[in-house]
Amino acid sequence: MNTDTPQAIIAYGREVIRAESAALQSLTARLDRRFAQAVGLVLNCTGRVAVTGIGKAGIVGQKISATLASTGTPSFWLQASEARHGDLGRIVREDLVLILSNSGETEEIVSLLSPVKKIGAAIISITGEPKSTLGRHSDVVLDLGKIEEACP
Repeated sequence: MNTDTPQAIIAYGREVIRAESAALQSLTARLDRRFAQAVGLVLNCTGRVAVTGIGKAGIVGQKISATLASTGTPSFWLQASEARHGDLGRIVREDLVLILSNSGETEEIVSLLSPVKKIGAAIISITGEPKSTLGRHSDVVLDLGKIEEACP
């Protein structure tokens, strides 16, 4: 990024906004029956929505969980790296687990899949790799496609 002049900074800021806008536009084509299935699972969930992810996906997941809870859908954030050390006990069969992972292969995420399936909770994944381990173990996969980050 060129920060030599105010004009260069403004131009870069505009380019970031254009890239983010294009990314959102590309998602509209990806909304299909799986999106409707995911919404149906959330609306019909008789338990809580547990949300988890690692890194930037985790930060997005925390925001999703907070928004769900503040709008009337019982939800909690599940720290993926702590889940295998006792926090999985918070999940019950009636819950829904929403997992965010760009690769779908993150070790902390993959290690949750078998225990969550054993509990019997449904899994919705949001991933850029629908054929990943996460995608294959999910009840519904929301495919983000390849993500090009707007900032370095």
